[in-house]
Amino acid sequence: MAKVLIVEDEKAIVDLIAFNLKREGYEIQEAYDGQEGLEKAQAQDIDLVLLDVMLPYMDGFEVLRRLRQKSDVPVLMVTAREEERDKILGLETGADDYITKPFSTKELTARVKANIRRRLTDKGGGEGKKGRGGPFEVNYELRTASKDGQPLELSQREFDMLCYFLAAPGRVVTREELMEKVWGFEYYGDLRAVDVAIRRLREKLEDNPADPQYLITRRGAGYYFNKG
Repeated sequence: MAKVLIVEDEKAIVDLIAFNLKREGYEIQEAYDGQEGLEKAQAQDIDLVLLDVMLPYMDGFEVLRRLRQKSDVPVLMVTAREEERDKILGLETGADDYITKPFSTKELTARVKANIRRRLTDKGGGEGKKGRGGPFEVNYELRTASKDGQPLELSQREFDMLCYFLAAPGRVVTREELMEKVWGFEYYGDLRAVDVAIRRLREKLEDNPADPQYLITRRGAGYYFNKG
């Protein structure tokens, strides 16, 4: 049974989310402030964290920063803060997704399912099949990646994006396609999430992210992988 940690200081919202996710078969853990949420996320084998931004003792951005130092667990930020800068900050800090209150429980559940499915797939083992493109190599089952034989430290979503690009070098991929195929659900929000994820991936793949050699922007169309 997959475990979801809800970090939220409003009990009514915790109860609403927990009720809907328990109906889907998830095991729920709860935390009502940032410090407690960080401690529970680090101490337990959690499959996904639902993280509010406005929390007592430690805000959600700080929880996420500290969590990302040791864990790549999927984090879905749930907050009333709609400003674009807050969304971008959350994504750049390492959030996998961002949803604002009031939210549809159907939409929230769909996003949780997509991220949980990816998380559970990650726990598989074995040598598995490999993919290559330019200096990059990925192992699909071990979910490892390397450049010129040197390991790359990629998040789950960054790994999925790299695999998607390696599968079709030279083909322009739109942001909508990436959201559908990599995020794994119909997206209701800002497609800037894709741009942020691309920027973070470039920082790990490229020698000079400002002048990318492999992950190229086709202005007005999308992105494509140049294997060189």
